[in-house]
Amino acid sequence: MLLLGIDLGTSSIKVSVIDAETKRWIASAQYPEKEVAIISLQTGWAEQSPEIWWEHIQGAIKKLNATNKFDPKDIAAIGIAYQMHGLVLVDKQQKVLRESIIWCDSRAVETGNRAFENIGKEKCFDCLLNSPGNFTASKLAWVKENEPAVYKKIDKIMLPGDFVAMKLTGQITTTSSALSEGIFWDFKNNEISTDIIDYFGFDKELIPGVRQVFSSHGDLSDRAAKELSLKPGIPVSYKAGDQLNNAVSLNVFQPGEVAATAGTSGVIYAVTDKLVADKFSRVNAFAHVNHTDKEKRLGVLLCINGTGIMNRWIRDVCGEHYKEMNQLASLVRPGSEGLMIFPFGNGAERIFQNKIIAAHILNIDLNKHSKAHILRAVQEGIVFSFRYGLDIMRENGIHPAVIRVGKANMFLSDPFAGVFVDATNVPVEMYENDGGAGAAIGAGIGTGIYSSPKEAFTNFKPIKRIDPSADVKIYDELYKNWKEQLTKFL
Repeated sequence: MLLLGIDLGTSSIKVSVIDAETKRWIASAQYPEKEVAIISLQTGWAEQSPEIWWEHIQGAIKKLNATNKFDPKDIAAIGIAYQMHGLVLVDKQQKVLRESIIWCDSRAVETGNRAFENIGKEKCFDCLLNSPGNFTASKLAWVKENEPAVYKKIDKIMLPGDFVAMKLTGQITTTSSALSEGIFWDFKNNEISTDIIDYFGFDKELIPGVRQVFSSHGDLSDRAAKELSLKPGIPVSYKAGDQLNNAVSLNVFQPGEVAATAGTSGVIYAVTDKLVADKFSRVNAFAHVNHTDKEKRLGVLLCINGTGIMNRWIRDVCGEHYKEMNQLASLVRPGSEGLMIFPFGNGAERIFQNKIIAAHILNIDLNKHSKAHILRAVQEGIVFSFRYGLDIMRENGIHPAVIRVGKANMFLSDPFAGVFVDATNVPVEMYENDGGAGAAIGAGIGTGIYSSPKEAFTNFKPIKRIDPSADVKIYDELYKNWKEQLTKFL
């Protein structure tokens, strides 16, 4: 019996098949090969086409099937992971009405700030655990105000994962977890927030029916099965935001467990049983995949927009491959001989209360600094942004003893992983994981193939542990200097 996981990322689609019994990877595929562009019609805007996502999902699954490592007809369940906080709008015929306003879009910041003031800060923190900020509800309000003709045609609003499930099954559902990441969920009353609905003047019927993360979100339609060469009737039994899913793939379910990733954005995600609300909404709490009203499991999420995208930008500018970049960076001493980089060029940053401060390079010495120094400074600047955010999490009672990461994205870089550990002074456990495989395991839990997450992660072990080195004190001083310079941009 096989399980299929679909990971809808910002830059590409990743899909994986695992054997349900052994929990081993059978095959994986990524599509397209070239990273997908973000449409930015104005400064601070970020959109992508949901229909292009669906085309790429078809391409990824066809590529996966073409490996001939498995029989597609043996797939028994499907799980979905997706880029968080996006807004997808469809009419009664399930036709997409406009491009998706995605996670790093900043246009609704002021819309969310006004809601925060008018609903009331105390009520927002007590019930929503967050400011509406530039999350999904505020994006919908922006459409309502600026594109009224589009708004009138809306039958249902969705997060990106809800859209993927709709294309697979023809049914539209959502989860309390998805609604919480959109700032539609009232944790105090365990229901869709009437404060948000009433303040923005939304029709509650726009929101799909709410189901558990691990449950049936519809069965694969005949049409989709034919397009994907899969068996019709397969249940879609799991869908979760990418950072929640990354935590799932790293067996992070219980209070005190912490996951991190460094893809296009950088994230530290910590599970707690407390209803946490940062007083400035710099880090955010959402319903984790196993959250219930009786057994609270919140994911406290630190998100830094400008991380891997900064590394990709410098790759494109320098014309190097990531492997060569990492090798060059490893040749430079800690501190990059005074060169500092601030990687905040991908929209409003929550850790700075939704300010847009852009990316900056300081202290270039034309007689001393080389390409290698720049590459090292980029990685150090990204790590320092993680440290800045982790210190905010520590203010909110999150003190990780160890952070679990997948051997992927920037954690493939030995210099980056080493600097991350030394600058945060927290050990890292590294695992062979993958967003698609995590979604596949989620599907197994959701359909009952695994009785519990514990069963799903039997014999789950790290491939590597990195402990802080003698450079901790050095990086603590370097970080303080970097942070001092950062204040000039805030």
